[in-house]
Amino acid sequence: MGELYHLCNRSIGEAEIFSDKDEYERFRGAVRFYQINQPHISFSNFISTQANRPGWVDWQRFDENGKIVKIIAYCIMPTHFHIALSQTKEKGAEIFVNNLLNSYTRYYNIKHGRKGPLWQGPTKKVLVENDAQLLHLTRYINLNPVTAYLVNKPEDWSASSYNEYLLRASEADKICDCYRFLDMTPENYKKFVENCIEYHR
Repeated sequence: MGELYHLCNRSIGEAEIFSDKDEYERFRGAVRFYQINQPHISFSNFISTQANRPGWVDWQRFDENGKIVKIIAYCIMPTHFHIALSQTKEKGAEIFVNNLLNSYTRYYNIKHGRKGPLWQGPTKKVLVENDAQLLHLTRYINLNPVTAYLVNKPEDWSASSYNEYLLRASEADKICDCYRFLDMTPENYKKFVENCIEYHR
């Protein structure tokens, strides 16, 4: 336990599977939900219980059993995603990503009236071996939309962890446990990331 991993997967044929706000938010919500150790309801049922309380989620109630992973950084792109995480339970990363992908596939297939797999294959899982590698990985993840020319500034992409690193995310939008792993102020992290935009492109 305690291993750090970079997870990545993309859609079959690189089809655009995140194309509107609802799809991005559904995946973001699932990323947060499936960190939880043995949630007692499905994510779909969880969503329905929140339907009459927009903007409010009682996450603390679902954290009572602890977490199987802790998210360090993430970015959701139109055709793929990147997640850096810390595994807090044996096989936690595998359980987390399997639940996440199966949940989103069911949602997407129902929404678009399709059947079958959505992802290219098994999720790529790379062990992060030291703090320096983790720091550079978070920059790579948070710069993904800028590198792809989807936005000019990483803070303009709402489906990533970057604004959490800058302490600009609201409590309801927080997913990551980032500053437990980084010995850097938000101001210095911003410089660290944005000084490499042209290099990454």
